[in-house]
Parts: sequence; structure tokens; C-alpha cells
Amino acid sequence: MAAPTLQQPSFLLANLKADSTTKPLLHRCQDLVKIIDEYPAKELHSIFPWLVETVFGSLDGIISGWNLRLLHSRSPEYNLVLDFLNPSGPMMKLVYKLQAEEYKYEVPVNYLPGPIKACIQQGVLPDCPLFHNKLQFPLSGLLTLNFNPFEFYMFNLAYCLLTPKTYPPGHHGNTADTAYFVLVDTYLKYFLPSEGNVPPSPFSDSRGSVTAPRSSGMSLSGYGVHSSSLLKHHIFHQPTVNADPAAQEIWRTETLLQMFVEVWLHHYSLEMYQKLQSPQVKEPFSPTEEHVLVVRLLVKHLHAFSNSLKPEQLSASGSAHSHTHPSPLEEFKRVVVQRFVQQKLYLFLQHCFGHWPLDASFRAILETWLSFIQPWRYTGEKATAPPDQNRTVPEKWEAFVQENLLVYTKLFQVFLNRAVRTDLVNAKNALMIFRVAKVFSQPNLPEMIQKGEQLFLEPEHVLHHRQPRGYLSPSQGGSYLSPRQRTVTDTVFKVKSHVYSIEGQDCQYKQMFGTELRAALNQGQLTQLISNMGSSEDDANGRQLPDCVQGQSGLILTDLGRMQIINGLRRFDIQYQGDPELQPIRSYENAALVRLFYRISTAINERFGPRMNVLCSRSDFLGRMGRHYLTNPETFTRLRHSPVTQRTMERPRHPRISLRPLASYRTLLILLLLYMIGALLSFGPVSSTLLIISGAFLYGLFMTLFGDKIKTH
Repeated sequence: MAAPTLQQPSFLLANLKADSTTKPLLHRCQDLVKIIDEYPAKELHSIFPWLVETVFGSLDGIISGWNLRLLHSRSPEYNLVLDFLNPSGPMMKLVYKLQAEEYKYEVPVNYLPGPIKACIQQGVLPDCPLFHNKLQFPLSGLLTLNFNPFEFYMFNLAYCLLTPKTYPPGHHGNTADTAYFVLVDTYLKYFLPSEGNVPPSPFSDSRGSVTAPRSSGMSLSGYGVHSSSLLKHHIFHQPTVNADPAAQEIWRTETLLQMFVEVWLHHYSLEMYQKLQSPQVKEPFSPTEEHVLVVRLLVKHLHAFSNSLKPEQLSASGSAHSHTHPSPLEEFKRVVVQRFVQQKLYLFLQHCFGHWPLDASFRAILETWLSFIQPWRYTGEKATAPPDQNRTVPEKWEAFVQENLLVYTKLFQVFLNRAVRTDLVNAKNALMIFRVAKVFSQPNLPEMIQKGEQLFLEPEHVLHHRQPRGYLSPSQGGSYLSPRQRTVTDTVFKVKSHVYSIEGQDCQYKQMFGTELRAALNQGQLTQLISNMGSSEDDANGRQLPDCVQGQSGLILTDLGRMQIINGLRRFDIQYQGDPELQPIRSYENAALVRLFYRISTAINERFGPRMNVLCSRSDFLGRMGRHYLTNPETFTRLRHSPVTQRTMERPRHPRISLRPLASYRTLLILLLLYMIGALLSFGPVSSTLLIISGAFLYGLFMTLFGDKIKTH
């Protein structure tokens, strides 16, 4: 196909829009590849916003774009889309081409996450430096941010996950198999490499990389320096910070990660986190299961990226007198989890734990949490031996556990509150409890958590400032890449600063290993539970009573017992102990016949009661036969109210006849079938009745003769 001739940008855009409705995706991608290669950046500038919207959809969700979240590997367009959007593909080539010319593209503030939007609307500088020095006031009066091409592209890529998705009829698929999920995974591996450096872009300056924005909002100098002012920076007095030359190496990595974290996780501020503790506050944002799965993918990549830090760089960073200067990428690996993800992910998980439905879809939230609290699973070490179920957590992870103490303790307690309200009859829900128990029972992990709690409760160490000097965000003068300042070596200070920075200086910390939490599975209840489980082994039916403790007036249900009854795990063996003739009419009985047969039985028992008693008292064959047909008074008791003893047991005086079984629909159906068989065999109603009575008599005779032997066997 011949290359298209150069024409005015307006005509180029019009032609592309026309082709989008007539040409198949394959031909459109081929045309776009040639246009990106041959057209100058000045003319590509006008089609870039439209092309991004065509691929990812509009921010308001009206335009669905290429439906990356619905495009699965079995689709013929799957590989075509991934090749076009690959980090080294044509689309990113267009981004770098425009980035070299420093073009800007507007994004309305209304589409930013809630806390960021609130800060901007209140005239306060957001914490994330990604949104600094970008505010614009168009003539329309709508606040917008001016992003460079790389930021604009990554924002749309991240925001694509938040737009509502409508599944077509009959559509079923796995989230991990979609083009969007695979694309995000590819970008994370490319820009956050575990081995080597980020590949250079095709359009580079003399230093070998695409020039970072000149008016970068990222404070890349003075790492760890505290601002002398305690007042928040006002948004209309933003300083223009020139990027550190060393930042040129990884500015794309930092931009991509910050954009993903802010768009996917930063939906709950600390103030909103405090308000959400009240059930009257409506949740501001509800993530989907797909959203959570992508967040888990991000968490796993960050752990693998951070754990790929070279041992010599890790040891050098801990030495104050080391002359080794780590590369910007290695320095970035060292601080990436604590600086970018810790607080925002905690608030995200805390919200999901408290608001997610009590069903099996919570598994996505659970696995995201378990992935974050087990960074030792993503070290990249190849196991030479079979996996050990009792593998000890290495001591080197003690600092990580302590500096993320709330993620272990507070979320564990919230999970317990969910567990007691979950239907554990469902195997998927029971499996989630097993997963958590298995993770927290890893050797050495409980001791690490307990030590972290002990450090936090040390009374002689008191923090005088809410924001510790060792944990500064970039908006407070900190940086991620410049030489490290003196770090705080007091572990107690680090643990306290982590807790206070999230929960507040006046928080009431509930210990995971404290008496208050232990009071929920106490020793008395545990002993009772074990005894119940032991006694159940002798129960022929294999049924167990709910967990109870003995009180003055009888058994009292414990919280565990109530949970067992609610979930259908245990139940009391309730049996009717009164007169069978007076028990409530069952659903399988005819009410009119029950009442009729009761009157007939009562009349017969009153008239022939003494004679039936004499018959059943005999020890011969006739006595045994009478006891078979008549109701034995020893098999039941009858309750009668007494003003003296309140409740007394009264037994009937004589054996009785009971015709109530004849009122059962099952018995009536059997009789009807027997009469129908008799009619087919030319027997009349009288003959059939005599045969039925004879059969019943012979059955009683057989049971009288051989019933005891049958029961013995």
C-alpha cells in the first residue's frame, strides 16, 4: 500500500475518523503505523488526543474504544492490538515523538481521584508531585491539568480500568486473559525491570533518553530534607523545579508508577478513612473485582522490582560512610514500596475489607492483601527443592513487617470480623479462612509481628511530630532519587511513625496479640470446643452441638456457637417429647384426617383402654403382638403445668391405638396404589381391603417373631 501523502492536520484527522467507521482494525493499524513513521510531530499533535480516546475510550465512558478489557486471547484482533500498543510499538513511538516537542494535553480535574480533586478545588497542592505545575484555567471555566504526551497516555491507560464496562450477552471470560490485563503486565515489566535498565526510547537527546519535562513537578533534589514551613503549599504559588539530570534515566518509570498508584489506589484520603469508620458515611468509590485483580498485579510487580535490588547496593545504602553511588534505578528500587504504595494501598484495602460483599468474590481482595504482606514470595529465587509448607520467614524481612505493622495487625482484625459473619458452609469462603491461617502461621512471622507491636508500645519513645522527618513525601521537600540524607535508625521511631501517620496521634491501638483480641477464641471456649469435638466421635449420626458454656440455668451459647448456628455448621438436636397425638400437624399430613382419626382413636382408647393394658401386660405371643401394634406409654412423656413444680412429667396410664399414620399423604398414596393394583387384578374394594388388612397382619406377625433378631443384627 502506498504511503499517504502529506495533508493538513484537519484533513488527516477527518480521514482517520472516516476510516474508523469503514475499515477493519487491521487496515487502520497499518495506516497508523505509516502515518506515525512519516508525519512530523506538528501534524501528529492534532490526532493524538483522538487516537488515545479511540484506543482506551473516553473518560466519561460514552466511547468504548477498542474494548481492551473485553478483548480476550481467542479474539482475532488480540495480538494485533497488543503489538500496536506494545511499549516498543507504534503507539509509544508516537508518544516519544510528541514528547520530544513538549506538547501539552488537557485532562479535566473532575476525572481525577476524589482526594486529588478536592485538594485542587480547595487551592491546596496535592501530595503527589505528578500534578504540580499543571493547573490551567480555560475560557470555559473548567479546571484542567496540562499533561505532557507520556503522562497523558499513561493517565488514559490507567483510567480505562475505572470506566464502567458493559458485558455483551453471553460474554464470559477471565480477567487475566484480557488485552488490558496483559498490556498492563507488559508495561510493568518494561518500565519496572527486575533485570537490567529501562530500554532507551527511539527519540532521544544527546544524553541518550527522552528529555524529561523541563518544568517537572517532581522534586528530585534534596532527598529527605524537611521543609521549614509547616503550612501547606498553595496551589497558585507552585515553584518551578528543574529536574535533576540523574532523573533523566528513570523519569518514565517514576511517571508510570505514580500514575497507576494515584488513579487506581488514591480514592481514600486519611480524613475520609476516619469518616468511613461511621456507617452513616456513604462510600465515595467502590472498586470492581477486575480493578482489585489489576492492583494485585501491580503489588506483585513492585515486590519483584524492589527485591531485585543488588546486594551490594542494599548494603551500601545502610552504610553512612559508603562511597558507592547507586544508580537512580537502584535507589528507586530501595524506596519504591514505602514511598509510593504503603499508605494508599492500606487505605484501599481497609475500605474493601469493610465494604466488600460477604461472598466468594472477596477472594480477590484477600489475595491482594496476602501478596503485599509476603514480599519474600517474590524474590526471584528459583527453588531447587520442593516447597516446604513450614518454611521460616527470613530475618531480613523483620524491618518490612515492622514498618507495615498496620497492614498485618489492623487488617487481620478486620478480616476476623468478616469471618464471623461469613457463610462458612460455602467451601470457597472456608478456603479463604484457611489461606489466612496458613499465611499467618508461617514460622517466625507471628514473632516478627509481636515484636513490632512491642516496639510500638514502648513508653519511653514519644513522637512529637505527626509527620516524621524520615518519611517525607515529595511535596514536603523529599525526593526519590537524590543522595540520601541521614536516616532515622531508631526502629521504634519508624514503627510509631508508620502507625501515627495513618491512624493519627491519638489513636487507640488494639494489639493483635493483646488480651482484648484473644478474648474472642478464649481458653474456656477452646476447651469446650475440643470436648465437643471429642464427644462427637462417639455420636452415631456424626452431629455436634453448638459451642456452649454451662450456666446456672443451663447451657449458654457462646459467640462461636452463635456463628456456628448462623452458618448451619451446628444445631441442637430438638425432638418432640410430648404426646405424639398432640404434636403440631405436619406439612405431609392431611389436617382434616388427623383430627378425624384423633377422635376415633380417643373413643377406642377410652372404651378399650383397660383391655389393651391387660393384653400388653401378657408375656406370651399375644402380648408381644399387642405391644407391636399399640403405642407403648414408655416411649413418650407428656408435659403438664403445675403451680408447685412449674413443670412435671405425666405419663399416659394405658397402651393406646394411634390411627394418625393413616393421615399421612405417603400412606394414602400407598393405599391408593394398592387399590389400583387390586382393580387391575379384578379385585373389588372389599376384597382389596381384606387383602391389605391380611398383609398388615402378616407383617406384624413376622416382626413379632423375628423383630428382635433383626434389631440385634
